[in-house]
Amino acid sequence: MNEIQFLDYIVKSIVTNKDAVKIERKEDELGVLLTLSLDKADMWTIIWKGWNTINSIRTLVRIFWLQIDKKINIKVLD
Repeated sequence: MNEIQFLDYIVKSIVTNKDAVKIERKEDELGVLLTLSLDKADMWTIIWKGWNTINSIRTLVRIFWLQIDKKINIKVLD
């Protein structure tokens, strides 16, 4: 399992519109950026509850730092 599959699994287990979840991976010299796109109705679940959910997801995904030896960040698109 890679970091995209792991993030996909976590997010799809939380949101209601699973088909709208899209994840893009970009890698450069700074590390890996995972861009997460969601349905507008699911934004409340992931972001707007005091940022606790997205921060917890970021912490879990950073476990993959050990496997790929690169920094991983998650950006959520509006």
